[in-house]
Amino acid sequence: MTLSTAQIAGSNFAYQHLPLETFLDDMADLGREQLELWGIAPQLHIPELAADDLLHIRNLMADRGLHAYCVTPEQVAYPVNVASPVEWMRRSSIGMFLRAAEVCAELEAPYLFLTPGRGFENERTDAAWQRSVDALSEIASRAQELGVGCILEPLQRVESNLVNDSKTLRRMIADIGAPNVGGALDTVAMATAGETVADYHENLGSLIRHVHLIDGRPTGHLAWDEGQLPLREYLAGLETIGYDGYLTFELFGDGQYAFDPRRALDSCFAAVERELGALHAAG
Repeated sequence: MTLSTAQIAGSNFAYQHLPLETFLDDMADLGREQLELWGIAPQLHIPELAADDLLHIRNLMADRGLHAYCVTPEQVAYPVNVASPVEWMRRSSIGMFLRAAEVCAELEAPYLFLTPGRGFENERTDAAWQRSVDALSEIASRAQELGVGCILEPLQRVESNLVNDSKTLRRMIADIGAPNVGGALDTVAMATAGETVADYHENLGSLIRHVHLIDGRPTGHLAWDEGQLPLREYLAGLETIGYDGYLTFELFGDGQYAFDPRRALDSCFAAVERELGALHAAG
């Protein structure tokens, strides 16, 4: 399969300090049709989204020819942690994801994005691993009832002490044992773990359901050409394995990109178009 910029879905990761309508207008102007929606306040705070809010969001998207592909609740920070040894925090986190699965169904988004959480650094990781498996199994079960798939992402070691590479991701998906759970390939997490696209394909195969395509040094969530990661190599690897899913630019909005997210996205699109052109010309 030939990789294409048509596979790039819009994402609001850099838009949290702007109205949702601004993000949607930009995505329509960029010719996107599918969106990964980051569940962040004030745009999409999962616990506060009522039925009327979701209907309004659906109408805003429909007016612009846009569709929700994936809902990604904010989850790599306390108090959201499905593997927490603190029971109230863990149950509250699970409850948020159960509600997020309902949000997916109401927005007609086929996927809910998940991460594994983390245990305390001074406890045995097998206990935290089991808490994560149990929580994610409960969430996946509810999502399946609603006709929603789940995408699980490995995290950098500073973010989680449970799933940090494609091998542990494969093990976690196997332990969850739910048919609607696949995995995500995040280029920064992949680079910091010393892995390649081929490693992900070897360990996950068709379970790769989504890609976060971002630059880094090697960490960070940077626009392409602002880090040091090999974009053309990643694109070639994805094309080689026949990846036919969506990719998004995960540019966090609290940093430099919050002031002008459209500029950062334009830069990313230009870099991908350039590298795909060079890749196919060399073809």
